[in-house]
Amino acid sequence: MKIIVKSLLKGLAIILPLVITIEVLRWLLSMVENVLAPLLQLILPGEWYLPGMAILGFVLICIAIGYSTRWPSLDWLWQLPGKVLMKLPGTKQVYGILQDIIDVMSGKNFTDGSVVLVKLPTSEIELIGIVTKQGGQPNDRMSSLMQEDQLAVFMPMAYNVGGYTIIVPRSCTRNIDMKPAEALQLVLSGGLGSNKAPGKNL
Repeated sequence: MKIIVKSLLKGLAIILPLVITIEVLRWLLSMVENVLAPLLQLILPGEWYLPGMAILGFVLICIAIGYSTRWPSLDWLWQLPGKVLMKLPGTKQVYGILQDIIDVMSGKNFTDGSVVLVKLPTSEIELIGIVTKQGGQPNDRMSSLMQEDQLAVFMPMAYNVGGYTIIVPRSCTRNIDMKPAEALQLVLSGGLGSNKAPGKNL
């Protein structure tokens, strides 16, 4: 009986992440197809449209928008809807949180030394964190609360979409060679993931 239960749990551990990932991707692709397909069918003759063209069109639109941000005027134009949402009550919190999460996962606005180990006081214990602000930065609300030798560090929690932002002296931190997205994945999984160390072969 124990062998059956262990085999079941191991099978679920293999299958569930795969199924959930596929379902999320399927939902996203279906949503894009359902939204853009009617627009393409209005532009193209009916016999020209093929299933999947809406997804291809969405990818091309994203590439075009990303490339157009090379010009400041167009970059400002694409940033305008987000700035409007940040002014509206209710949407400000939702849009701001989603934008921050995407920025963290993409490594945007982070330097090479963003991931640090924070040493707890009077202890040998260290926690993985991501530096979000440094003291002394002009025109920044968080930075204005800090001294120049202090860092604001986000401390994610395992198996939970959340964490703490702590302000610590720079001397209490030690830089490690890791990208913010890798650090988040490592901490959120409790270190149980299969990520290899930098430079290691599979």
